[in-house]
Formats: sequence, structure tokens, C-alpha cells
Amino acid sequence: MSTAADTAAAAANSSYRDVLLRNRRMAGLLLGDLLANAGTGMLIVAMPVQTLAVHGTVDAALAIGMVEAAPFLLSTVLALAISLGRFSVPPRRLLFADCVLRAVTLTGLGVLAVAGRLTLPVLVGGLLLGSTCRMAGSSSRRLLATSMVGDADRFAVNGLLGLGGNFAQLVIGPVAGGLLVAWAGAGWALFADACGALILLASLLRCVPRTPAVHAEDGTGPERESGWRILRRRPVAGRLLVVVFFFNFLYMPIEVALPLYVRGTLHTGASGLGLLWTALGVGALAGAGLVDRLRDLPQRPLLIAIIALWALCPIALAGVGNQTAAMVAFGLGGLIWAPFTPVAYSFLQSGLRPAEQQPVVTLWTTGSTVAAPLGLLAGGPLIALTGVHTSLVLSGLLTLLLAPLAAWSVLTRAAERP
Repeated sequence: MSTAADTAAAAANSSYRDVLLRNRRMAGLLLGDLLANAGTGMLIVAMPVQTLAVHGTVDAALAIGMVEAAPFLLSTVLALAISLGRFSVPPRRLLFADCVLRAVTLTGLGVLAVAGRLTLPVLVGGLLLGSTCRMAGSSSRRLLATSMVGDADRFAVNGLLGLGGNFAQLVIGPVAGGLLVAWAGAGWALFADACGALILLASLLRCVPRTPAVHAEDGTGPERESGWRILRRRPVAGRLLVVVFFFNFLYMPIEVALPLYVRGTLHTGASGLGLLWTALGVGALAGAGLVDRLRDLPQRPLLIAIIALWALCPIALAGVGNQTAAMVAFGLGGLIWAPFTPVAYSFLQSGLRPAEQQPVVTLWTTGSTVAAPLGLLAGGPLIALTGVHTSLVLSGLLTLLLAPLAAWSVLTRAAERP
């Protein structure tokens, strides 16, 4: 795709309003996705509280780590099997399985929690099994939503998915989860997430056709091309997967550093940390809404600019020493960071054939998700070795190095589609 063609394609992108008014079925799916994400956001607050209530003789920090890691294990295995293997499971069926499995498992865990009979092994095992289709289901939501619209609407749909996800998981979910935990107990949040899964299931059955446009051009089954082979044939998509992985990986040490930064530099406690996360959430929500205004810009330089500007945020954070300035820096970071995912996925999907969408998008989703726990594991030793401020600067500088890689990926060989 040439630069001129890239500009023309960007100029043709539809607005949020046009897409929502034109396609009510897709709007219904997005609403179900938002409510399901709100339930998941409630667990961000509730799960540590629930874990502390049942950890028994197991070290509290270890128990929380086990509970947080459990949803990633089997879901990663299944997602890699779908993205790197040669067999295909329709996205609609995957999302159906994810909703049903989560609803049943979380309801069972909620019953045990409310009855006071939940144990740590049961909680970990339930989250492990109940999240088997989590990553595949997440990529299926995007595939189904974008398959229900034309090329001109894809950018807006990816932006709306980001807007709904940020609003639900960073704003509505944690606030509602905190209130519910304080009022009724952490176990009831499990019921809330189960209800979210059922709402998404109803949206799926109501709004998504049984034969969506996401299918293999030459049939499904064992002859389907693997995601790895597609990436070898489309090197731009492969290089950008590296960018997406490390963009998320290099962000995670910031989460580890923040509590220490708040205590040692800002000289505040939990309230200061909460204000920082609130600033990030407000900025991310505004940034997700801003995606609608970015639709007329060429996507290639936009993607590079997002990476470079975000890299400056942790560096700026390391250079300030008061709460207000830190909130401004982190809030601007959220504003810049939020458009990255919709812009990256829109650019990726615009260059893939229908048969290539599921394996590649699932592989991207898996890579970006797995980067989070790996980044958290690397963050501790990095901060212990270099200190809080140096680790923030290193996170920014290393992220800044991704900008030339992204530029090399998307601007060289401009005639090659990703």
C-alpha cells in the first residue's frame, strides 16, 4: 500500500456515529462486550480481596500471583494452537464457548464463595478451566465485530472496542467492584462477571449471524494455513507483532514501579496511587474517544508517533516530584497509549485476506496478552537492580527504540501490504 493510498484509505474511514447508526447489530454486540468487560473490571478489585480470604497457609503474595496467573495458562495454550496450528474453530463458536464456560464456572465459584466454602485450590482451578477460551474469545470478539462491517468501518469498530473496553475495565468495573465488595463481599463480584458473560452471550446469539464473514477462502479444517506461515509470507505483520509484544512488555515494569514511586518520590500512600491510576484511566478513556478524530490521518505515521510519544511519558514521570505533575504525565500517557491497539489492529487487518484474519489476529492478541505477565516478572528484578527512577527511564528509552522498528516495518517497502 503506497503512502498516497494509505492517506486515501484513512480519509475514507467512517466515524463512530455513522457506524453505530448504520449497523444496529454490530452496536448490540459492542454493548454486550462493554457490559462483559465491566464484569471483568470488577474482578480487578474483588479477586485480591477474595484470595486473601482463602489463601490459608499459603503466602499471601504467592496466592495472589497464582490467582492472577491462572486465567492465562490454558487460554494461552488454546490460542497458540489456533493461531499457530492448521485447524480452525469458527470465531462465533469460540466466543459462545467462552461465554458459557465463564458463566458456569464463575457462578459455581460465586456460590462457594458466598457459602464460605471456597478454597484457594478450587479458586485457582476454577479460574484456570473457566478461562480456557479467554484469549481466543477476546480475539473472536474483534473478528466478529469487524466482519460485520465494511473496510471503511473497520477503523471505527476497532476504536469503539477500545473505547468500551477502557471505559468498562478502567472506570466502571473497578468502581462498581469496590462498592460491591464493600457492601456485599468479594464473592458477589464473581456473580457479576458471570452475568456479564451471559449478557455477551445474548448479544452474540441476537446480533451475530451464524455465518459471519470470518471464514477461510478455501474451506476450514486441517488444511487451513497456520499463523506462523502467514507471518513468514507477510513480514510486515511479523515485525509489527514484535513491536506490539514489546510495547506491552516494556509497559509492565511501570506498574511494578508505581507503588514504590508513590511512596518514595511523591511521599503518599494508597490514595496517591489511586489518583495516578484514575488519571491514567481518564486519559485512556479520552484517548479511546479521540480515535474517532484520528480516522482521517495516515495510519502508518500515526502508529509510529503513538509509540514515540508514549515512550516519553515514563521518562517524564521519572523527572517530576509532586502528585499533580505526576498525574498530568500519567494522564497524558493514557491519552497517547489508548489509540495504539485500535490503530495497530486496523492497520493489520486492512492487509489480510479473510482466511488469514483468525490465525493472525489470535496470534497478535495472544502475544500482547502474554507480554503482560512476562513484563511483570521482569519488572521486579529490573527495579531492584536499577532503582525506580532509572527503571522508568529505561522503560521509556527501550520503548522509544521500537519507533524505528515500527517505521522500518511499515514505511519501507511501502508497496507491500502487511
